[in-house]
Amino acid sequence: MLSPGVSAPEFHLADADMALVNSSEYRGKRAIVLYFYDKDNLPGSTMEAIEFSDLEEDFQRFNCVILGVSPDDWMSHAEFRDRHGLSIRLLSDPECEVCRSYDVVKASGATPNGRPHVLRSTFVIDRLGKVRHALYGVSPKGHAAEVLNLVKTLKH
Repeated sequence: MLSPGVSAPEFHLADADMALVNSSEYRGKRAIVLYFYDKDNLPGSTMEAIEFSDLEEDFQRFNCVILGVSPDDWMSHAEFRDRHGLSIRLLSDPECEVCRSYDVVKASGATPNGRPHVLRSTFVIDRLGKVRHALYGVSPKGHAAEVLNLVKTLKH
């Protein structure tokens, strides 16, 4: 498990529009809320994504970007985004490389197609690329508001 104070693992992932998102593009400029979820369109995933989208402007006021990551492909993310009117960026990690680097792949079990399960987790990363908060196994209801309160404590 990642601990507060460690350097956040770098990532380069495609979003729902197939645009590459590189974590280094935010270094020195913006904080990142990087949240992981198991699959698009599941009730908890939908609730969490909608809540983060609803609070996106509040996060932006604190110079923070929200990025959601799951093993789903970009097409699934695009459909999920469009179906629910999501405004946050959703990143595709089909090989679970970034999920593993953040230690959010569940040790036991896999989906019927052999894909590992991802533990719902959120990381608050400061502008210098340090993990400030590492939240594993979170509940989706009200989580975005809790994370916003953590972001408010960062130096901006």
